[in-house]
Amino acid sequence: MQNAPENAKNIGAKAFALFTKNQRQWFSEPLTTASIDLFRKRCDEYGFKPYQILPHDSYLINLGHPEEDNLKQSRTSFLDEMKRCEHLGLDRLNFHPGSHLNLIDIDACLLRIAESINYVLDKTKGVTAVIENTAGQGTNLGHTFEQIKRIIDNVDDKSRVGVCIDTCHAYTSGYEIKTVGGFKSTFEQFDQIIGFKYLKGMHLNDTKKDYGTRVDRHEVLGEGFLGKEIFSLIVNDSRFDDMPLILETPDETRWSQEIQWLYSLVR
Repeated sequence: MQNAPENAKNIGAKAFALFTKNQRQWFSEPLTTASIDLFRKRCDEYGFKPYQILPHDSYLINLGHPEEDNLKQSRTSFLDEMKRCEHLGLDRLNFHPGSHLNLIDIDACLLRIAESINYVLDKTKGVTAVIENTAGQGTNLGHTFEQIKRIIDNVDDKSRVGVCIDTCHAYTSGYEIKTVGGFKSTFEQFDQIIGFKYLKGMHLNDTKKDYGTRVDRHEVLGEGFLGKEIFSLIVNDSRFDDMPLILETPDETRWSQEIQWLYSLVR
C-alpha cells in the first residue's frame, strides 16, 4: 500500500487508485503506524493530495445484500475500509453499490445500500462514500443514473456521498458516450438526474464488449468499442478537472504509455 505513490510517480501519473488491503479478502491486519507514516510521507514528497487519490474497496462487499448475516459482514468490512482511508488521510472511497441476487426487489436493495452508507458515515468522518456506476452485469445495481440517485436521495449526509463514472460501464450499460452527441446527452442526463456536484472521480477504460451488452470487460484505451474520441472529450472538459481520472485497463505495462497519450490530447 505504501508503495502506491512511488509507483504512480514512476509511470507519470498525477493521480492514482489503490487498495488499502487485499481486495479479495474480507478483512486484513490493521495498518501499522509505520505504513501510514510512509504512505503520507511519499504522498507529500511526490505531490499527491487527497483529491488526486481514489482508493477502491474489496470486491467481496455487497452493501445491498438481501441476507442479514452477509449484509452485516459487508457493512463491517466497508466500515473497516473507510476507517483505513481515515487513518491514511484520504477523503474518498470508491465502491460498487451492491446486488439484489434475485432475492429482493430492486428498490428494496437500493434502500439497503443507502442504509449501509448511512451506517458507515455515522461511524466515520472526513471520507466520502463514492458510488461507482456498474455495467449492470448479473444482478448488480447502479447501472442507471436513476438507481444511483435513488441511493443518494436516501443518504442522510449528502455532503459525504459521491459518484465515480466508469466509461466502460457507462457504455455497456446503455449510455452512448462514444460520439460527441451521445457524450453531451449522457452528461446532460447525469447533471439533471444526479448533479455534477456529486462527481468525485472517473475510471477511464475502453471496453471489450459493445454498447448495451451489460458486460464488464475493460480494454486498453482506443482499442475497444469506445475508440479514441471520448477520451479527448473528457480530458478537454473542465467539468472533470480537479478529480482523479483513473485507468483500470488490463495491461499494466502500457499504463505509462496510456497516461502520456491522454496528456497529449489536452488542447
